[in-house]
Amino acid sequence: MSTGELASLNLARHIGDENGAVQRNRERVAEQIGASLVFVDQVHSSEVHVLDEQGPVPVATADALVTRRTDVALAIMVADCLPVLLADPVAGVVAAAHAGRVGLLDGVLEATIAEMAVLGSRPADLTASIGPSICGSCYEVPEQMRERVAAHLPATRARTRWGTPALDLRAGAISVLETAGVPSAAIDAAHPCTFEDPRCFSYRRSTSTGRFAGVVRRA
Repeated sequence: MSTGELASLNLARHIGDENGAVQRNRERVAEQIGASLVFVDQVHSSEVHVLDEQGPVPVATADALVTRRTDVALAIMVADCLPVLLADPVAGVVAAAHAGRVGLLDGVLEATIAEMAVLGSRPADLTASIGPSICGSCYEVPEQMRERVAAHLPATRARTRWGTPALDLRAGAISVLETAGVPSAAIDAAHPCTFEDPRCFSYRRSTSTGRFAGVVRRA
């Protein structure tokens, strides 16, 4: 298991943790889920990787995963960004997306829903969970950045608890999902703020931190 500042199941290999510890952490999560985990090389993009029905699963460079497979679980690593998990129980399609500020603006959620549609999914049948992520009361940004982002996605405009400009990425993601046709009642965003909750890794709280993952599996 990872130790020190990386304790509590760090799942990332790229932050200086001991590789064996990361592998054991991933195996522990996979054991709890009951399937092997599929990760992507995340780069804050809108790229979506669709897993084929059969065959090996190479590591792809992308920020979202979509599949109909039942033998794997999709994992998206975060430490303040939004882990957005989507499922269509009617079409049997699941997805996991990494929606940070850049990816959210570049359309990673819209691209993910579009790829799910290729596999027969409909937005009206989707359920969505926005996992632990930094909240709008803690995500302080320069005023020019807030205005630039809010001009594209008004729901993101926010202020911190201490009165400075901020972005509410959760509210932005909810707005994107609703606009895409996901029912409001099917969106679950009631999860902790990573900056405030010491159980979560937070890059804003400490740049020397690990990564946890939002994980979804088709039953």
